[in-house]
Amino acid sequence: MSETVQNEDNLGAVLFQVQEDLKQLKCALENITVNERGETLDIQALDAAIGKTERSLRKHADDYLKTVSKQLLVLPRIQDLQKKKQIPKWKPDLESIQDVCPQREAIPGASPREKHKSALTKRSSHNPAHPNNRAVMHQTFGISLPDVHKRKTNKARPDEILTGPVVSPLVTKSRRGLAKPEEDVGTVPNTNVLQMAKQHEAASFHSREDSLSPKTGRISVMSRCHKQLKSETEPGPSCTTIDREWTPTCIKAPPPSASSNSMEHRGMMPGTNGLIPISPHNLPLGGPVNTNEYDFTILMGRTNSKAGDFRHFKQSFSLCWSTVVDALEALEKLLRHFAVPLARVSGLRLVELGHVWESGWLQGPLKTGFLSVLENREEVLVLLSRPGQRYKGEGGIEAAAVHIQSCWRRYLARTAFLRHCRRRWAADTITVSWLMLTQKRHVRKALQARRSRQLENFHGRAKHLAANWKRIQSSKRTIIHIPSLGYSQSQRMNLRGYDILQNIQISRLCDIRDENVDVIYVCPRLLRDDILHYYTRLLECGGASSSSARRFVILTPEAIDYFPTHNLCLSTLLKYSPRTLKRIKHLIQGKQAYIVGGVAHADDLAVADELGVPILASEPAIARLHSTKSGGRRIFSGAEVDVSPGRGDIYTLNQLHETLAGLMAQNIDVHRWLFKMDSEYGGSGTAYCDTRHLSCYNWALQECHRYGPELWKKSEWIQESVQLRYLNEVPGWLARHARPAKTSCYRNWACFLKTFLKQGGVVEAYPPSELVSCLTVDLLLDPGGEVTMLSCGDQLQGSCQLEAIGSTVPQTSVNPETLQSISMRVGRACLQRLIVGYVSVDLATFLNRNTGEQKPSVVNRYAVIGSHLFHSNLSMLYHDVFLMVCNSHGIGFNNQGKHGTVFAIYDSSERCTIGMITVSEDLQGALVTFARNLSVIHQEISPSKMQGETNFKELIKNIEDVVQMTVRNRMRAVEDEPAA
Repeated sequence: MSETVQNEDNLGAVLFQVQEDLKQLKCALENITVNERGETLDIQALDAAIGKTERSLRKHADDYLKTVSKQLLVLPRIQDLQKKKQIPKWKPDLESIQDVCPQREAIPGASPREKHKSALTKRSSHNPAHPNNRAVMHQTFGISLPDVHKRKTNKARPDEILTGPVVSPLVTKSRRGLAKPEEDVGTVPNTNVLQMAKQHEAASFHSREDSLSPKTGRISVMSRCHKQLKSETEPGPSCTTIDREWTPTCIKAPPPSASSNSMEHRGMMPGTNGLIPISPHNLPLGGPVNTNEYDFTILMGRTNSKAGDFRHFKQSFSLCWSTVVDALEALEKLLRHFAVPLARVSGLRLVELGHVWESGWLQGPLKTGFLSVLENREEVLVLLSRPGQRYKGEGGIEAAAVHIQSCWRRYLARTAFLRHCRRRWAADTITVSWLMLTQKRHVRKALQARRSRQLENFHGRAKHLAANWKRIQSSKRTIIHIPSLGYSQSQRMNLRGYDILQNIQISRLCDIRDENVDVIYVCPRLLRDDILHYYTRLLECGGASSSSARRFVILTPEAIDYFPTHNLCLSTLLKYSPRTLKRIKHLIQGKQAYIVGGVAHADDLAVADELGVPILASEPAIARLHSTKSGGRRIFSGAEVDVSPGRGDIYTLNQLHETLAGLMAQNIDVHRWLFKMDSEYGGSGTAYCDTRHLSCYNWALQECHRYGPELWKKSEWIQESVQLRYLNEVPGWLARHARPAKTSCYRNWACFLKTFLKQGGVVEAYPPSELVSCLTVDLLLDPGGEVTMLSCGDQLQGSCQLEAIGSTVPQTSVNPETLQSISMRVGRACLQRLIVGYVSVDLATFLNRNTGEQKPSVVNRYAVIGSHLFHSNLSMLYHDVFLMVCNSHGIGFNNQGKHGTVFAIYDSSERCTIGMITVSEDLQGALVTFARNLSVIHQEISPSKMQGETNFKELIKNIEDVVQMTVRNRMRAVEDEPAA
């Protein structure tokens, strides 16, 4: 206890010293420039004084808190507790209680004596065990505090030990709920004394927590203020707190002391036995407190400190006023800024907001938190949400000016930033574009250099091949067959079954009939082992040796798995297949080899350069130039071969109209005109229009007959009037009556015309006959300059009269000598244009109107070839099952008689397209066998309710027409023999 007294005395001395230091500091600040002697004040002395004060105050405050936290607090002695069995109820004399509100308003302020008593009370509340403090409490309030020194020697009585904070029974909340005070404890203890008991109880039970940090003590003060708020608003019985749990405990007030009996009763509250003086802090409460009694009003953003409601609120929460005042000032500032005329504040919510705000736990916007303490928050919120309301309040003009300036500066900054962003974006775009352009240019130059190098290598190898062609043909050699169709991308993407069309040339495997030839066939589809075994047996039956299986290899590029839907040509797929190229290199190592391609493509040169072998073909650019319809007419004209009237290289609509009008005027007896695209094939790029739909056609015929056919063809001035008349009617005539040959590719004339003018094309006259057929001649233009006719055959048309899906070999439409002459002339014309390799020439044939005959045949064996037979139901059967079904119906090949049927299998997955060849001693037998096979296959794979999609029916009908024509020609030949 001596340590406690010593620390308390030191605390007083420290406080006195702090006052003196502060006075000196104030004087030093007033005379900051010149001191009493006229000299400049030393700032270091000021810093030293302040530092000394802070260190001394901090040290003694820590000692004081440590001492207080170790004290054992007790209650005043309660006498004769067991003797009193009934506790009298407290019934205050309400008549003797004066009106409180007027008294509060009349009190101007605390007197110096009351201030001194309040200071003493606060000091005694911090250390009630000090003798001086006990004397002050006894003299001021008549409360006898127990002697701590005596309690050390004497054993403490159970009723003297403090077990929890003592609170008023009128303002304490029980843990179980609210309870009305029913028993009187004799006297009502002073609020400050009860608060002192609370503080000391909290210090004794939470000393460890208080010693952790100043922030912990701050939170404990907030919690005490919060408890005070609850105790003043919710009545209940007295309680004691043990381990932060509340239990109701009734406490009897001690008897009045002698000093308290001698006090004047005029300054005491009536009905309290003269223990509590009249003060705004300890007014008695007669029942449950109304929460609205702490509400107050703020007018024009300012609180009237002299108003009764505000003074009552301030006095009720005086212990935590430092926490509330910050929130209140911020609320007033907000209301002043928005010129709110009236705001009703809920005091309880303001206290809670102050606690939360001070602790830093406030979430959400600050304005929302302030509005939550207002009773008329809806009205205030409407006012705060009104546009421009902020500028009507305090500092509104300055705020408006700041806002205008900030908006303008933001606009300037935003404009400058956007301008900078646009310029930077433009600079980045230009930079990226330039880099991309530079990179493309570099890549383009690299590709051009590579292609130039490949082209030079191609010409060098072509010269070597031409010089050694005869030697190569007579020696052991390897032929690399790449049946690539190097069409343009638009053509390839629009073709159905593009890979099947490339694999139709699988018959190139037959080159192994020559014992000096090994074949490497690059296949665009992956073939299973059963198909490979089928072709091995087929080649052995065709006359190849037993070792033929070792002399042909079928390879499939691995790139077909990388580009399944791009419809790339076979040369391109092989170019991006390094494993396949490596295997081909291994197979041709040390051997004479060359490549036989299909439709020329630029990637053919890349593959040949990679393999280091020549190509038996012309340069891709030359082949592409002369493989069009216009290029074919130029070759035929150079070969002096009769061609149908027409003109090529048409690219504009006016050119088309003028050319067509001139051709129609010169060839007035032509009944149908054809329009053919340059790059299309198979009849898909062909349209036609009949002249009988022209309104002026009959008039033109009369004009022609009036002048005569000979004069009409020689005199252009006679044709001029008809040509002008045609030119006026041709646009409408084409728009109404022109039809595409295959509507599956082009729906109408408008679609056809758009592509026709884009690609270019020719206009030709249709042959003047109802029965028109076409024949195909296959030529070999070897590098040595020789032309060899390999095969010739009449075409078999399908649904479209201009589409060929098969042929009859050999041809029977033209005299063989005439055909040989034409073929040689066309071949030499191609060689003059640097075209070498394998070339196919299509010729149109028709019956002679004068004789009505075809030329007689001179061979003893015929074949009908169907290279593109399509049936959707074929996919339901595997190839081995399909061959078994055909054998059961007698469809097969007789190897001894060299007649029968042979099938060509193109793929293993879809299985919708096949090829078929029928061989017979006469043309009629071959045609009948072919038609019968198609009919049997169709019946076997097509149920009545699922006919499927096929071209079998159109081909059968076409074959029947050819057979009837053959029978008529034979009968006419028999009738003419006796006459001869």
